[in-house]
Amino acid sequence: MHADTVRRLFGSGRLDALDIAALFAERQLTPLALTQACLRAAQTSEGVFITLTEQRALAEAAASTARWESGAPLSALDGIPVAWKDLFDLAGTVTTAGSATRRQAPVAEKDAPVVARLTQAGMVNIGKTNLSEFAFSGLGLNPAFGTPVIKDRQGEPHAPGGSSSGSARAVAEGLACIALGTDTAGSIRIPAAFSGITGFRASRHRYDASAVFPLAASLDTLGPLCHSVREALALDAILTGDTASPTETPHFRADPDLLAQAEPEVREQASRQLDRLASQGYRVEYAPVRAFHQALAWIDDHGWPGALEAWQRHAALLASPAADRMDPMIRSRLQASAQLDPATREIFLAQRERWQSAMRAELDGAVLIAPTVAHTAPRLAPLTADAALFAQTNRATLRLTMPGSLLDMPGVALPCGVDRNGLAISLLLSLPCGDDRRLLMAAKTAAEIFTTGTSVASPLSRSPD
Repeated sequence: MHADTVRRLFGSGRLDALDIAALFAERQLTPLALTQACLRAAQTSEGVFITLTEQRALAEAAASTARWESGAPLSALDGIPVAWKDLFDLAGTVTTAGSATRRQAPVAEKDAPVVARLTQAGMVNIGKTNLSEFAFSGLGLNPAFGTPVIKDRQGEPHAPGGSSSGSARAVAEGLACIALGTDTAGSIRIPAAFSGITGFRASRHRYDASAVFPLAASLDTLGPLCHSVREALALDAILTGDTASPTETPHFRADPDLLAQAEPEVREQASRQLDRLASQGYRVEYAPVRAFHQALAWIDDHGWPGALEAWQRHAALLASPAADRMDPMIRSRLQASAQLDPATREIFLAQRERWQSAMRAELDGAVLIAPTVAHTAPRLAPLTADAALFAQTNRATLRLTMPGSLLDMPGVALPCGVDRNGLAISLLLSLPCGDDRRLLMAAKTAAEIFTTGTSVASPLSRSPD
């Protein structure tokens, strides 16, 4: 099969990385041909990549091709092109963190551990993707390196979501099959939602975050952006060695108050998908989730602890002449974060475990479902012209993902439809901290239903216990 055809089918969501690996195994496609097609497309993309690692990618793809031809792939994802948010160290490249102030930073001497692990599994590293400067925005704009826009049916540019904007667009545009991002307050889940792909925020410390440029160490975590949950499962198995497949039938909890906060088309699509789950025999409860609302209220009252950490990290830069080279929107938000109570972070850390226990008890095994974002991707032009609107829209965009980050809940953003302008709508599935594998299995079940309206493994077809 022609590599450009495969790449386009992937970009449209009709193939995923494991389908492509099957083509490698059947010798209908080689990793080298696919990588060449991805690199050609990446070179003409706008605002998606900050750095392409062409020589490395071609060498890795050639080696993978030889392994597949000899029937000895290193993993289920051997030969699959992977892109990295430009917070991850890749040997021989500058880690810019999306900031013009770091263009001349020293090149990384070696790969970050998570990069090294996927390289050992045979994945092909094609480059480093764009992001909001220092990962400090949920909207994904970047005046220094360009903004990788989403266009609606009329061709109007919309914000890509952030901060892992380039990672989401690389997958959505078929430039890489999987991209790794970071998530502090929603930075994987939001861009995945706006691009209509899958995004997995893992629990903190599930994946090694060494040699990944930090924003807020008490909240930062990693995860993949991809087209399917089964890709996320395969990647998770490579990174953790965890191949457990929980067999219990998932049940779900939806909070009517959270649904009511969404714009009408988002709310209607969410209700439709919840009805689909119920029609397939899955238990769907509708009840307030008090721990979630308490987290929202705490953030409203105290501010975001990650913002305080971010300001502390960048205070010296903000006080230097180099601050003039920063994105004015990001610079302004970081400076405003200096006004937060210095005790905010300590209060948060002192209470996090208690909040997590309350959430676990309240959900009692149920998977929480809510809109990933209450609205679809906002129009780009007004955001670039109005700093106050940028700040207001950024807060609204992050609102429903922040509580999960505060409680360190793994979350999977799943595409579930589009609005009248063709902009993606997404639902977020979450479980308490540490329940990553169970969440991924539940999300795989839900994704099958959201996509087809049917479930191969529906409990309706099972014999009673």
